[in-house]
Amino acid sequence: MRNPNSKDSVAATRPEGCTNFKLRQLARRVSQHYDQEVAKAGLKTSQYSLLSHVLRLGPLRPGDLASAMTMDASTLTRNLKPLLAAGWLELSAGSDGRSRSVSITPAGRDKRAQAQRHWKVAQEGINRLLGVERVLALHALLDDSRTILSEALTEDPGEQIEHLS
Repeated sequence: MRNPNSKDSVAATRPEGCTNFKLRQLARRVSQHYDQEVAKAGLKTSQYSLLSHVLRLGPLRPGDLASAMTMDASTLTRNLKPLLAAGWLELSAGSDGRSRSVSITPAGRDKRAQAQRHWKVAQEGINRLLGVERVLALHALLDDSRTILSEALTEDPGEQIEHLS
């Protein structure tokens, strides 16, 4: 009979491999699935997400949009350019003369609605492929993990190591 406190037992309960690599592999697979479907509307999933955030959050400063999407400002600027050029988003003067505001245009609302139909097909496909129970469990695990990491990474850097080790 094996001792549950033995080194073999402890090693068997430790994660194997790199969590970051495994998450990135899964993210690439899931992204490929959504990208194939949303591309039928002429968008990348990142563009659909941007249109959706601006629609939901209303006119807002680019910095606030980047923060809401957990994205750095330079990535947001790069991702906004094709949507601005297509006329789906617009950048206008903000509340004070120095700030800018991003808003969705009527054409952007139409494009987002078209893409949303394809996004729903992709989501239903994931639910079917993985099973609704697994998708619900994955969402809960991801949400909890994001919350824990967000709280840990906003604390004093010296405390982060203690918290994460």
